[in-house]
Amino acid sequence: MVVKSKDTVVVISGKDKGKQGQVVSVRPADGKITVEGVAMVTKHQKAAAQGQPGGIIHKEAYIDASNVMIVCKKCGKATRVGKKILDDGKKVRVCKKCGAQID
Repeated sequence: MVVKSKDTVVVISGKDKGKQGQVVSVRPADGKITVEGVAMVTKHQKAAAQGQPGGIIHKEAYIDASNVMIVCKKCGKATRVGKKILDDGKKVRVCKKCGAQID
């Protein structure tokens, strides 16, 4: 999976197409991610303890990682991600449009 936590991504398909946000969590086994402010769902929660109130909670749902593209920090555009091995043997992600390192 090329998307990691704290990456800035833009949604390319679905009801939130065009929205931009930061990745909150990643589930590589399922290929799903959570993006801040995207795919908001409402959950009706019962009061669990006496001090914790119940009510309607708005939170982000998981979306498929294939529905987002990483935004390059240098050029500011949504881009595909390439991989490059540096001279010291470290593997980094690079922007396909401008060639800048994403990591």
